[in-house]
Amino acid sequence: MAALALDASLSQQVSTKAHQQHGAVVEEIDGLIRVYTDGHVERTQIVPCVSTSLAPELGVISRDVVIEKLTNIWARFYVPKRHGDLPLMVYFHGGGFCVGSAAWSCYHEFLAMLAAKAGCSIISVNYRLAPENPLPAAYDDGFRAVMWVKQQALCGGDATNEWWSKRCDFSRIFLAGDSAGANIAYNVAIRVGSFQAVALKPLSFKGTILIQPFFGGEVRTHSEKHTAAELTRSVLTVAAADTYWRLSLPPGSNRDHPWCNPLAAKGAGKLEEMKIFPAMVCVGEMDILKDRNLEFCSWLGGGGAGKKVQCAVYKGVEHAFQVLNKSQLAQTQTKEMISHVKAFISSSR
Repeated sequence: MAALALDASLSQQVSTKAHQQHGAVVEEIDGLIRVYTDGHVERTQIVPCVSTSLAPELGVISRDVVIEKLTNIWARFYVPKRHGDLPLMVYFHGGGFCVGSAAWSCYHEFLAMLAAKAGCSIISVNYRLAPENPLPAAYDDGFRAVMWVKQQALCGGDATNEWWSKRCDFSRIFLAGDSAGANIAYNVAIRVGSFQAVALKPLSFKGTILIQPFFGGEVRTHSEKHTAAELTRSVLTVAAADTYWRLSLPPGSNRDHPWCNPLAAKGAGKLEEMKIFPAMVCVGEMDILKDRNLEFCSWLGGGGAGKKVQCAVYKGVEHAFQVLNKSQLAQTQTKEMISHVKAFISSSR
């Protein structure tokens, strides 16, 4: 498997000095993030951040925009060079709420390709990270980004934003993301759905696209217990997932908090009363989250909530295959997933 290797040695270069300055390490995911006694956080730059530059033959324009200076929320746009108004996808990157960036090269490449192939504009939101900003900070940032899009639609976009706003069909908005980003998209969708349609005009939301959504729970699923042993090089292990949740959830919460486990009694009861947009859920066969994702699909579309949901399982691939795995199988499955996303967008009018 040609997955990205997380090299713990990269973080070892600064560990001794940091230990002397900030005390003991209290939480750690090897090669990704380290949290110290005094609250200091170290993140290893395992994926390079890149500029908005793209190959001309891709036919996509990319630029960065500031959404809110106070909280340093910004976003990266991907707009295909084609005639006619395009649907807009509001996208949230993965990283367990604790790492990642809209400027990571893997997301830049994937979202540029997705915009080109699916025929939609994409705004990739760079939200605040935990543990410095635990949940619901990322949800707040996601909702704030949606309201920023609404403001641009109402005012027709200022001179710096006309390049994308004049080519956007604001009556076809999709909320999307992968892993923790899919969790954010889901929770932002619930918040958006709690508003009357008139309060959201001229925006009209047509669906959510959840790629391997990052959910959890106190009781282990079969895929968490048995798939984990087969994925020693996976970017998401059970231990890493548990650490992400400890760093992200409010103090004193466990993994049955509704932000982590929407099927828990409190979260499930609330969801039944909410307006939920049609959903597409993408599942990796070798992902430790497979069973949780399938249970979520079954509940969302079945007796629990009775919502419109499409579920697609991609054979032989693990978590984050579309951005972190360059094997031939992963590339093939990524192309298939993009075709499914395109069909979902095209059918949601």
